[in-house]
Amino acid sequence: MESLATSLDQVRLFKPPTIFEDFRGQYVETYNRRLYCAAGIDMDFVQDDVSISRRHVLRGIHGDNKTWKLISCLQGSFYMVVINNDPSSLQYRKWASFTLSETNRFQVLVPPKFGNGHLVMSDQAIFHYKQTTEYDRSEQFTLIWNDPSLRIWWPVKNPVLSERDQGGPGSK
Repeated sequence: MESLATSLDQVRLFKPPTIFEDFRGQYVETYNRRLYCAAGIDMDFVQDDVSISRRHVLRGIHGDNKTWKLISCLQGSFYMVVINNDPSSLQYRKWASFTLSETNRFQVLVPPKFGNGHLVMSDQAIFHYKQTTEYDRSEQFTLIWNDPSLRIWWPVKNPVLSERDQGGPGSK
């Protein structure tokens, strides 16, 4: 299993432990507790979630102050942004981007106090994440995807957004 450092402290990029392909298709081991623990990822993941979206849908940027997430792309591809939202960090408001796809099989580990968002680049994408807490929307923060102070580069200028992600009344 490959583990790569990123430009953001605590955010890591992983290549899953097993990727096998033959004439029948593909087999991917997306998580193995023993192997991830050996790589220093000893979190207790308690919930898995999937979102399915179409081309140019942008979901996020969301996060909370207590949840670790291990994010992967099961089908299609998306451009993902992770941003440090910890005011006590020297990297506060710094961000990094990644392309996750069914081809590269990369996974991104996102720590608490970091937000993440993704933009679907294929006709459809399946976004999967493991998390260390049960989902609680009331505990989440939302950063507006095009906040000029963040200077985030997105490959699409007019994504498809929810009211929350547009900064509407449901954005908090």
